[in-house]
Amino acid sequence: MKNIHRFLLIFFFIASVSPAFASDDEHDGNAHQTTHEQEKFEPGNFILGHIADAYEWHVFSTGDFHFTAPLPVIVYSKYSGLHVFMSSKFHHGHESYQRFEIAKTGDYKGKIVETVAGKQIRPLDVSMTKNVVAMLTSMFILLWVFISVAKSYKQRKGQAPKGMQSLVEPIILFVRDEIAKPAIGEKKFEKFMPYLLTIFFFIWLNNLMGIVPLLPGGANVTGNITITLVLALFTFIITSINGNKAYWVHMVNTPGVPWWLKFPIPLMPIVEIMGLFTKPFVLMVRLFANIAAGHMIIMAFVSLIFIFGQVNLSLGLGASVISVLFMIFMTLLELLVALIQAYVFTLLSALYFGMATEEHH
Repeated sequence: MKNIHRFLLIFFFIASVSPAFASDDEHDGNAHQTTHEQEKFEPGNFILGHIADAYEWHVFSTGDFHFTAPLPVIVYSKYSGLHVFMSSKFHHGHESYQRFEIAKTGDYKGKIVETVAGKQIRPLDVSMTKNVVAMLTSMFILLWVFISVAKSYKQRKGQAPKGMQSLVEPIILFVRDEIAKPAIGEKKFEKFMPYLLTIFFFIWLNNLMGIVPLLPGGANVTGNITITLVLALFTFIITSINGNKAYWVHMVNTPGVPWWLKFPIPLMPIVEIMGLFTKPFVLMVRLFANIAAGHMIIMAFVSLIFIFGQVNLSLGLGASVISVLFMIFMTLLELLVALIQAYVFTLLSALYFGMATEEHH
């Protein structure tokens, strides 16, 4: 356990104090600087750039100077094999390395592509992006917390909770007594508790880390639709595997529904089967949309400062006061939303499990 503590401390220290300080090469410095001076602020690119996944952990930029932490790039090309290098080789997307570069336009915009015979081809990409590193960090934190709590329970069996126990135990009991038991039932809830606790704490922790602007926070993990898709698929698979006979029969022959809705056109079975897939779809979109929207609103208030600042410096300073106040309000609101979205996702998953395992009479 001491080794895990030390590993986390070392990881956070390295991530915080060893960013890659870099600027564009001198051969295009003057031209690039002129482009920056003429370039107007585009709020759309600014907002999407901050909530999207990236191959480096960007903190801030000023002119041609970028304060970033490079991340490992791992790609496999069917033409040149496996390549492993740091994202700093791309010089913030301005250069290519070993025929690989970050696409600036097209279908693969923002992704690593390989240029072969003048064409851009997408290699197998398993790079450690910002969202991946943020997820691994949250996983290490959760493992550290729950292994510590489990160890404390073994050492202090029968005693009152203390330290981390007293913080985690009420939340675990809340998930058990207010979510799992009412939704699934007294007899069957224990089977699903490990999964429900995992998604609750995973979503909540990543939501909170996404609000913190410092490394290793600031990543938009639960605001990434691919991640919410995987979480929804887990719920869908567990629901389908544990569905009893009555659950599947209900799909084909819904009791209490008039026969003319089942024959000759099976309207109700079609609706029920569609509902089988719309449930995880709702889980995916709800979490993604709420978290992504919160980040976008905060970044929109930041954009207002630069938009008014381009018109007039004094106007930009005046707008900054209002924008900062709204940003503080939205950040406090995001703290509440982070918990609510973890609760809603866990509750809906528990309800789906309860419907799949309910005994119909």
